[in-house]
Amino acid sequence: MSEAINVADIFGKDVFNDTVMQERLPKKVYKDLKKIIEEGKELDLATADVIAHEMKEWAIEKGATHYTHWFQPLTGATAEKHDSFISTPLPSGKVLMTFSGKELIKGESDASSFPSGGLRATFEARGYTAWDCTSPAFVRHDAAGGTLCIPTAFCSYTGEALDQKTPLLRSMEALNEQALRVLRLFKNETSRKVTPSVGAEQEYFLIDAEKFKQRKDLVYAGRTLFGAMPPKGQELDDHYFGTIRQRIAGFMREVNVELWKVGVSAKTQHNEVAPAQHELAPIYAAANVAVDHNHLVMQTLKRVAHQHGLKCLLHEKPFAGVNGSGKHDNWSLITDDGKNLLEPGKTPHENLQFLLVLTCILKAVDEHAELLRESAADPGNDHRLGADEAPPAIISVFLGDQLGDVINQLVDTGEATHSLKGGKLKTGVRTLPDFAKDATDRNRTSPLAFTGNKFEFRMVGSRDSVAGPNVVLNTIVAEAFAKACDVLEAAAEEEFELALHDLIKKYAAEHQRIIFNGNGYSEEWVEMAKERKLPNIKAMVYAIPALTDEKTVKMFEHFNVFTRAELESRAEIKYENYAKAINIEARTMIDMASKQIIPAVMKYTKELADTVVSVREAGADVSVQSGLLGEVSTLLAASKTALEHLAEVTEKASAMKEGQARAIYYYTDVMTAMEALRTPVDALEMIVDKEVWPMPSYGDLIFEV
Repeated sequence: MSEAINVADIFGKDVFNDTVMQERLPKKVYKDLKKIIEEGKELDLATADVIAHEMKEWAIEKGATHYTHWFQPLTGATAEKHDSFISTPLPSGKVLMTFSGKELIKGESDASSFPSGGLRATFEARGYTAWDCTSPAFVRHDAAGGTLCIPTAFCSYTGEALDQKTPLLRSMEALNEQALRVLRLFKNETSRKVTPSVGAEQEYFLIDAEKFKQRKDLVYAGRTLFGAMPPKGQELDDHYFGTIRQRIAGFMREVNVELWKVGVSAKTQHNEVAPAQHELAPIYAAANVAVDHNHLVMQTLKRVAHQHGLKCLLHEKPFAGVNGSGKHDNWSLITDDGKNLLEPGKTPHENLQFLLVLTCILKAVDEHAELLRESAADPGNDHRLGADEAPPAIISVFLGDQLGDVINQLVDTGEATHSLKGGKLKTGVRTLPDFAKDATDRNRTSPLAFTGNKFEFRMVGSRDSVAGPNVVLNTIVAEAFAKACDVLEAAAEEEFELALHDLIKKYAAEHQRIIFNGNGYSEEWVEMAKERKLPNIKAMVYAIPALTDEKTVKMFEHFNVFTRAELESRAEIKYENYAKAINIEARTMIDMASKQIIPAVMKYTKELADTVVSVREAGADVSVQSGLLGEVSTLLAASKTALEHLAEVTEKASAMKEGQARAIYYYTDVMTAMEALRTPVDALEMIVDKEVWPMPSYGDLIFEV
């Protein structure tokens, strides 16, 4: 029986949060820090020294021996370098434990050893980490003991962003400034800050760790490169929301406890659609904190899985034939006094502030659809987007019946006069109460769906940081707000309401094409989107150019989110990362086929041949054995031919110059050759004796957990 847990007692116990700061910091220092956090001003060294001392004392009490600047380089993961609190030993043989304000607010790392896309040469090594004081420090406990983790940004010696956090913070500032302009138009003088609020739902797979070790493709590439479907997949829908198995429940319990301790508000957990697939969802937080929390979620899932003899797979498509994993990025705009700018109210047709915000978002998404698609681009996501399991690669917005009807009224008649109501849902059972239903349904096939008082961006890959998509959402909406405010601020006061109505109608009419409330999985939608001239970017390599498109560069530079050089470097890194990812997959396939699969099948053919000879000598019919031998031999020959071709194109790709052309070759030629090898091998798996097959099957992996 598990020990009872009082969540209120453990939540945030390892976080240097506002309560801890208020208790431990001198009143003036606490007030100064709060002002810095709320107004974004610079932290002076004297104040930092006091904070650092109290943070160190608190961390040591929590069992910490080291501290680290915890940052998010362009590797897709987090990075950290640990330093102990030990300073120079004293003559007495004792040692002082120190941590200065300078060490708190600034660290140094080798910038040349992280992806920079040409921003830094190998000999230009200096890079800096800077404390993001709006995201609380925390103590993480693991096999290394206790470590004080200080969330930071990471930039080069010359100031370019080399991470995910820096542009995210820049985009939040840009959005705040423009959102406040919108609020001032509506005579709101009390709200002083607008923050994008984010909740990242995390999908993942759990498999047995011992079986994982027997699959080179999972070890090296994070996904299965070979594998035939078992007799049962997800067609019965019996795993989704089903009873959580005890082994998994024990894992989830420990994950929750570890996350609650470091202030991550893990709330929802359940089985997902595919066998062995699960989901964890938190309560929303400010965008930069939510990004930090999601990295903590991914790290905790992996660490706790290891402790339970499991392996957590975060790849977007670890198994062909069953649903892959995504990350739903729930995005809204919240003021410091608790107002949600995406709250439509009971009569959204009369809520002019909401309608302006809504139509600005439609404008932003329509004008930057390629960029939003790029923000979710990932080699693994190419296998997921567009399948009947995830949003299509076509960007569209789902508004639902109520808001869709309001937009139609604006476009058709020039004004909205009513809003559809939800009504009562009648269950037909006398003992069950009738209850009010929402004014609109939900649409899981939409890439960007309005879900009541927020937008849910469903395209993000399960292992990717949500920083990139939120940088894009924040900035494109900031641009739309700015353009709207430029128009409305120029209108005379007595004409403001007319100008507002005209602008809302204009945006609704010009960008109605981005709205789609139907089935995003259907072929009809693909054709309809083509007629609407909406982009359908099916692969990462074709999405990356959106980063360096002139309108993208102009927008990001205008709002000081990215420079041209930073965007060009990110495009270069993405082409390089794509090529490297596919190269690893291709070489893993070559290794597995050459050293495991083909030798195993050859051994099986020999056993079949020996059987044919023995049965024939016994005078019995050998047609079945001979037919099977012929089928296996044919597939073996096809596998060998496909293997040789894959080796050839992989070598050619490896020799090409890094950049766009090389990445595209990996997509068009190497990926095609990989699929050509997989086809006969998967067919062989369905024929060859299971005792001979050299690795666990799909059935072993996803049903035996």
